[in-house]
Amino acid sequence: MVKEEAIFRSADMTYVELYIPLEISRDIVCLLGKLGLLMFRDMNTEINEFQRNYVLQLRKFDDLERVIQYLNEILSIHMHDYNITDTDSIDNTIDTLETHSLESITEIVNDITNMEVKIRRLDESLNDIKIKLSDLIEKRYIIFKCSKFLEINPGFARRISRDYTDMEHLDVDDFELNEDDVLSTNLSDTFSFDDGSNDALQGPDTETDIESNNIMTSSLHHRFMIIGSIERTKVEVLNKILWRLLRGNLFFQNFPIEEPLIQNNEKVEKDCFIVFTHGEILLNKIKRVVDSLNGKVISLDKRTFASIKELNTSITDLQQISESTERALHTELLIVNDQINLWHALVRREKYIYATLNLFRQESQGLIAEGWLPSSELIYLSDSLKDFLESIGSEYSAVVNVIRTNRSPPTYHKTNKFTGAFQAIVDAYGIATYKETNPGLATIVTFPFMFAIMFGDAGHGLILFIISLYLILNERKFNAMKRDEIFDMAFSGRYVLVLMGFFSIYTGLMYNDIFSKSMTLFKSGWEWPSKFKEGQLIEAKKIGVYSFGLDFAWHGTDNNLIFTNSYKMKLSILMGFIHMTYSYVFSFINYRFKNSKVDIIGNFIPGLIFMQSIFGYLSWAIIYKWSKDWIKDGKPAPGLLNMLINMFLSPGTIDGQLYRGQGPLQKFLLIAAFICVPWLLLYKPLTLRRLNNNALSRGYQSLRHQQVAEAQIITEQEYGEDDMVVTDYENDGGDGGDDEDSNAFNFGDIMIHQVIHTIEFCLNCISHTASYLRLWALSLAHAQLSTVLWSMTIQNAFTSENSGSPVSVIKVIVMFAMWFVLTVCILVVMEGTSAMLHALRLHWVEAMSKFFEGEGYGYEPFSFKNIIE
Repeated sequence: MVKEEAIFRSADMTYVELYIPLEISRDIVCLLGKLGLLMFRDMNTEINEFQRNYVLQLRKFDDLERVIQYLNEILSIHMHDYNITDTDSIDNTIDTLETHSLESITEIVNDITNMEVKIRRLDESLNDIKIKLSDLIEKRYIIFKCSKFLEINPGFARRISRDYTDMEHLDVDDFELNEDDVLSTNLSDTFSFDDGSNDALQGPDTETDIESNNIMTSSLHHRFMIIGSIERTKVEVLNKILWRLLRGNLFFQNFPIEEPLIQNNEKVEKDCFIVFTHGEILLNKIKRVVDSLNGKVISLDKRTFASIKELNTSITDLQQISESTERALHTELLIVNDQINLWHALVRREKYIYATLNLFRQESQGLIAEGWLPSSELIYLSDSLKDFLESIGSEYSAVVNVIRTNRSPPTYHKTNKFTGAFQAIVDAYGIATYKETNPGLATIVTFPFMFAIMFGDAGHGLILFIISLYLILNERKFNAMKRDEIFDMAFSGRYVLVLMGFFSIYTGLMYNDIFSKSMTLFKSGWEWPSKFKEGQLIEAKKIGVYSFGLDFAWHGTDNNLIFTNSYKMKLSILMGFIHMTYSYVFSFINYRFKNSKVDIIGNFIPGLIFMQSIFGYLSWAIIYKWSKDWIKDGKPAPGLLNMLINMFLSPGTIDGQLYRGQGPLQKFLLIAAFICVPWLLLYKPLTLRRLNNNALSRGYQSLRHQQVAEAQIITEQEYGEDDMVVTDYENDGGDGGDDEDSNAFNFGDIMIHQVIHTIEFCLNCISHTASYLRLWALSLAHAQLSTVLWSMTIQNAFTSENSGSPVSVIKVIVMFAMWFVLTVCILVVMEGTSAMLHALRLHWVEAMSKFFEGEGYGYEPFSFKNIIE
């Protein structure tokens, strides 16, 4: 069986009913997802989504997906630390995913759950260990820095720690310092101390030094000193607050901690500090201020400065535990990295399967599914189901029944990577009605060519062609990478761009325009006089015809713009007439396919006559005027615009004769156009009323019921009544076609609809023809902008001044770079986008409005490819 192409018209679709036993329902749906043929219909629209049969399975896999998301987050956090390489993307995994039984799915679910428990336990333990380790290291830094400060500055320590018995009789004024001293950055000059911050921090080596000063430090009672740590950014804030709060009755010194420490699960830079003051009340105030700034205060006792050895031991033990925990976590993450894409793909597939099973209607022993598939794939579906059941050795069988229905089938156009982009242009406007003529086929040629008329420059077209060709040649590389939205649009339309560039090169050769310059490809058809006087108007002599396109002799002449304006404007009218005419012919093809004689006679024929009698005649006159040698005849060529105006305002009046018999012919065409207006307005409504009266006289309820009955008879004769299952006619009311209100003939509604159609068609013929003048306007704007850009940049570099000097060479390079960048950015990208949008409008509005209904809906089969993001 030869499969239809389904590009000019959508593929034939068949509505089928599928019976699936409960025992193999998941396996069958998994097979259907791989085949990607059936577009299922929701059979449970009256049931809430939370009350359907497979809600529990969906919830389970939703939870499992959250678990996988957690594992993926942990993996992404530690991937760089453990040098874990990324695996293939989930898209490739889904494409190669095998069918899994329920037992294997259960095992995988258990593996994921157990792995999540292990990873979570190891990760939380590791975080707790790191926090404890950071706290111990921080405490060791605080004790070491502060004790080193006291050791190096014994004179200052003795001054602060006078005899304990005398401390209670000290006045706070003895400790009052100058604000400049407290806030100065070098307090060692005032008190002759060195903080020793550059000394290495090593536990065993510093233990002897610390113990040698125990007598001195033990005299520093906790009532006179506070040590702790705080974020480095808050040190100055703490210093100023304490100065204001204690009125200068303190001594404050901070020391940087070289190693970043963990605070609130983040690594921050900290400083340790030491504060001396007098009295329990002041010390408590300092502690409250430090707490408010999220700082840490170390409690002081006789063993505080002698505990570094114990801290070193604890830190060493925690470091060993941390390393072993990291190794265990690393091992588990390697397993996760190897399996996570498989798990994620599997969970998403299972969710898709059970969400589809929720669309089916459950019977006593099985599930009933209904949906659409291409008629050419019906046998393939049946054979695939049969082979699958034989391969698994199932004692059950799935039954496929063809259903006759009047439901509107989905629209399915078979496309490939080349035609898909052009079809997307049409689908963006609207999905074609089932079996309607597809504009996407003609768009393959007309869209890039309309663009090229507005973008006619061989150089700019070559740039666009090279860029799009690069995307095509490296499409495997770009398919595998993640693309942003703008680049994805360009990459998806790479075949559209390559044709746009190719046609732009062709129209650029026709216009004889490359980067605003002309090309001397063939011998000119004009000859300039060899002798002329200065200030004299020079006229070239015609000696022949240029072989292809526009003669380069026109470039740079005084009347070049006048000639090219007239040429491109008339060319735009011709292209618009051709484009609208062939688009209008598509409406005849649609009417003929529907066997609608009333639309052919009442809409197509009068509409075609109306278009051709006015705008077809204008297009013929343009070609005739071009083909005639008016210089040889010795008379000026008549103006076509005035001719068209006089044709309506003064029928039969000819100011400048174009051909013999022009007046009578124009009267005849004008009468034909006027006759078409009542023809369009009245024929179809009156004919439908007559046909409806005939249907009533034959016993039918309306003309619609007669058409439905005749369609049923034809279908039964074609397929056989025994193999068909009749469904309700939901388009006729959903109750078997008995809804009289929806099928009753209403002459008033039909008449109003036809009046609107007639007015819209006649006005659109005028406005749409004028709309094609954008081809001329944008082509002229593009050419002029290209000329301006050339003259303002690179042309200034080619001057005779300082020719050949290094300055002139640099000037040429700079100007060329500027010209090329502006050409790509402005003329290719911005002007190209503008021309593309105008070409899009000409197709959506001017062409497709002549025949396109666009009332269909797309064919979206159940396929695992749909879950690929």
